[in-house]
Amino acid sequence: MDIIPIKYDPKFVEEKIYHYWMKGGYFFSFPEEKKKSYTILMPPPNITGILHIGHLLNNTIQDVLIRYARMKGYNACWIPGTDHASIATEAKIVHQLKQRGISKTLIGRNKFLSYVYEWSDKHQNIIFQQLKKLGCSCDWNRIQFTMDEKLSKSVKKIFIDLYKMGYIYRGYRIVNWDTVAKTTISDEEVFYEEKKDKLFYIKYPIVGEKYSITIATTRPETVFGDSAICFHPNDFRFFHFKNKEAVIPIVNRIIPIIQDSYVDPSFGSGCLKITPAHNEDDKILSEKYNLKIINIFNDDATLNDKGLHYQGMDRFKVRKKVIKELSSLGYIEKVENIQHKIGFSERTKSVVEKKMSLQWFLKTKKMSFYAINAVKNGEINFYPNTFKKVYYQWMNKIRDWNISRQLWWGHRLPVYYYGNHINDFVVASNIEEALEQAKNKSKNENLTLDKIRQDSDVLDTWFSSWILPISVFDGFYKPNSKEISYYYPTENLVTGSDILFFWVARMIMAGYFFRKNKPFKNVYFTGILRDDENKKISKSLENSQNFVELIDKYGADSVRMGIMMFSSAGKDFHFDEKICLQGRNFLNKIWNAFRLIKSWKIEEKKAIPEASGKAILWFENRFYSVLETFENNIRKYKLDESLMIIYKLVWNDFCSIFLEIVKPPHGKKEISENVYLKTIKWFENLLKLLHPYIPFISEKIWTLLRKRKNGEALIISSWPKQKSYDKNILISFERVIQIISKIRFIRNKIHIPYKESLIFFSMKEEEKEFYPVILKLENISKIHFLSKEPKEKKQLFYFFLGTDRYFLFLDQKISSVEINISNIEKKIKYLHNLLSFIRKNLRNDQYLKSVPKSILLKEKKKENDTLKKISYFEDILLNKKKFIN
Repeated sequence: MDIIPIKYDPKFVEEKIYHYWMKGGYFFSFPEEKKKSYTILMPPPNITGILHIGHLLNNTIQDVLIRYARMKGYNACWIPGTDHASIATEAKIVHQLKQRGISKTLIGRNKFLSYVYEWSDKHQNIIFQQLKKLGCSCDWNRIQFTMDEKLSKSVKKIFIDLYKMGYIYRGYRIVNWDTVAKTTISDEEVFYEEKKDKLFYIKYPIVGEKYSITIATTRPETVFGDSAICFHPNDFRFFHFKNKEAVIPIVNRIIPIIQDSYVDPSFGSGCLKITPAHNEDDKILSEKYNLKIINIFNDDATLNDKGLHYQGMDRFKVRKKVIKELSSLGYIEKVENIQHKIGFSERTKSVVEKKMSLQWFLKTKKMSFYAINAVKNGEINFYPNTFKKVYYQWMNKIRDWNISRQLWWGHRLPVYYYGNHINDFVVASNIEEALEQAKNKSKNENLTLDKIRQDSDVLDTWFSSWILPISVFDGFYKPNSKEISYYYPTENLVTGSDILFFWVARMIMAGYFFRKNKPFKNVYFTGILRDDENKKISKSLENSQNFVELIDKYGADSVRMGIMMFSSAGKDFHFDEKICLQGRNFLNKIWNAFRLIKSWKIEEKKAIPEASGKAILWFENRFYSVLETFENNIRKYKLDESLMIIYKLVWNDFCSIFLEIVKPPHGKKEISENVYLKTIKWFENLLKLLHPYIPFISEKIWTLLRKRKNGEALIISSWPKQKSYDKNILISFERVIQIISKIRFIRNKIHIPYKESLIFFSMKEEEKEFYPVILKLENISKIHFLSKEPKEKKQLFYFFLGTDRYFLFLDQKISSVEINISNIEKKIKYLHNLLSFIRKNLRNDQYLKSVPKSILLKEKKKENDTLKKISYFEDILLNKKKFIN
C-alpha cells in the first residue's frame, strides 16, 4: 500500500509520471480506421536557444487540446519538431566563432555547417527535454526538424515544380537588406518604430541658371545614387523648372527634373530626389521615366565606389560628413526636426536598407484567392475571429515573396549556373541532372561538371515551414499514402498572432495549392506575452524567465495552471510569477481532498445519512451542469473560462461543500460504503476534467485512488458523457447554501460557538428537501416550518433571502451566550482600568520627562491598542444583547 505524503511534492511525482506515460506508449499514434484522427502540428521552435515563457503558453494550450481529444476517443497525434531558423542561427554561430577567433569565410561552407549541426543537435535535445518537463504528450516517434532529409527533399521538389509552373522567377527588385546578417529579409521581418530625425533641405543648382531647386530628404548620404528630381504636375510653384536639369551637389552629375503625381506637394519643399536603387517607389518611377539605377551601398552598408571620397565609410558616418560638406559649399537651405518611422530587422535589430538586388521570388497573388475564400466561408476558423480582418487586409495586398537568402545555413537553392550571362542557369534536383539540362539549354555538349556551380544562397526559413502540414507526412513524394490521407488536414494550429503572415497565411496557400484542401480546421491565436516594460517576450530580447526554473520551483502543473487561468485567445498577457503560486495552492487543495477521502474507513452496512444522500443528488446534477458549460467553452476555445469553472467546481462545490457534508462526524472515520463509492466516482470525474490542464497530479491521484482493471491510466480513460440534469435541484440547493452562509455570518458576528445548537424556522416549506444539509453543516437541532412569524422574540434573530424571512433561536433558555456576556463585561471593565492607569502616566509631566523616548512610544501604542480592544468587545456585547433581548 502506498504511503500518502502529507504535502504534495511535484519533484517526486512529475518525472516518474512522465516516464509512466512514455513506457505505456500513450503518446504514440498510427492510422486506425475505427478512430477519427485529431492532429496538431507543433509550431517548431527555433534552435537558437532554450524555450521561453511564450513557448510555455503555446505548448500548454496544445497539450490541453490533445489530452482532451485523446480522452474523447480521438486518435490524438501531436507532432513535435524544431526549426533551423536560418538568419538567427547563423548569426549565433558566426558570433560564437568570432569570439574564438574563427572566421566564417576563412573556414569555408562545409566546416561552418559542421559547427551549425553541432549546435543544432545540442539545442534540439535541450528543447525536447524542456517540453517533456512541461508534460507535453507529443508523439516523440514523429520528431521533425526542418533540415531533415525528408523535409529537405520536399522543399527541393516544390521549388523545382513551382519553377517549372512559372511561379518562381529570378529578377532585380528592391529588397529589404539586413546589413548585419548581409542578407535579404521579407517585409514581415521588418518592424517599424517612430523615431526623431532631421529633414534636410538641399539646394540643387539648375543647369545653365543662377538659381537652384530645393529638395527635402532625411537621407542626404544617398545623393550619390540620385537619378532625377520630381515635383507634382499640378504644383504651380515649380512650373518654371519644367524640362530643366539639375546638378547633384558634391557628385556634380546632371539629372533631369520630372513631374509625377506620386509626389506629395505638402511634404518638405514639395520636391523629391529620386534614388531608384534604394527606394521602392523611386524604382517604379525609374521604369516609368527610364532613369538610371545606381546602387551606392556594399552589403555591410558602407558606400561603394559610387560614393567617391566616402567609399568604404559607414552610411551613418557618411550622413554627418555629407551634411558638413554640403553646408560648407552653401547647399543646405535649412534643417527641420521630424518624427517618422524607421524600419529595423526583426532578427538583428539593425536599420534595414532598401537595396536593388538580384533575387528569387515566388508569385503569390493567384495562390491567395483560395486562401482568402477558405477563411471567408468558414472552412478555416480563427479564434478570436477578429484576426480575420487583419488577414484579409494582408492577403488582398499580397506581393511576390522574396524567397532567397544570402546565407549558408538552410535549404540551398537547387539552381545551377554554367555561364556568365544572367540566364545561364538551370533548376535541377542534383548536379548531374543540372549538367544534362545545361547541355541542352546551352547546346554545348562539351560542358563538364567542373563548369557547373550551385547557387550559394539558401531559401527563406519560412519556405520550408509553409509546407510542413504536408511534408511531415511525406505528402509530396507519397501524395496518396495512408499517413497523409488519415492525418491531413490537421485539426488545430496554435500560434502567436505575430506570425499570421509569416506562416499561417502561407500554410493556407500551400494547402490549397498543393492538395486542394485546408492544412488545418482551426487556428488559435495566443496573445503576445509581454514583460514589465510591455515588450514582447522573445529569445532575441532575452527578457524571459527560464520556465524550467519555474517548474523546479512550483512544479509543471502549477505553472501550467497559472498561465492558463490568466491567458485568453488573442489577448496580450503580462506574465507574473505569482500566478504559479495560485496554481500551487489549488494543487494543495486537491491533494488535501484526496488525503481526506483516503483517511475514511468503510462500513459496508452503514446506512446513507440523509444529508449525504442529498449532497450526492445535488453534486451529480451540478457536475453535469458544469460539464455542459465546460464543453461549450472548449468548443469555442475559451480555455481559460473552462479552467475557471472547473477550478470553482473543485474548490467551492466539491471540497468546501460536498466533502463537508459527506465526511464522518467530528472525531470519527467511518463512512457508508455507498457514500464512499459515490465520492470516489465524482472525484474521478473531476480528475478527468482537470487532467488536460494539470496532468501530473491528476494522474498520480488516479493511480492511488483505487485499483483498476488492466491498470488503466487516466490519460487514456474515457471522458465523462453528458447526461441530463435537473435545474430545479440546483436552484434549491443554491438557496440552501445561501441560508448556510447567512447562518455562519450570524454566528461569526455574534460569536456563537459552533457547539451551540440553533433552532431554525422557515416559512418556505417547499425548500425542505435539502434542509438535512443545514442540520449537518450548521449544528441546527431542529427545523420548523411557520405559516406566520413567531410571537416569541426571546433569543431570536432573523435574516432575509430576497423577500423571504428566516428565523433562528438558541436551543437553550440559559445558554453560554448569556454567560459569555458576563465574561465580556468583566473584560471591558478590566480594560477600562488598564486604560486609566496608562493615561495617568501619560498625563504626568514628571513621568514624561524622566522616561526614555522608546518607552514613551510603547506606552502610547499600549493606549491605542487598549482603546481598540475596548471598542471590539463593546461591539460584540452590543450584538449579543441584541440577539437575546
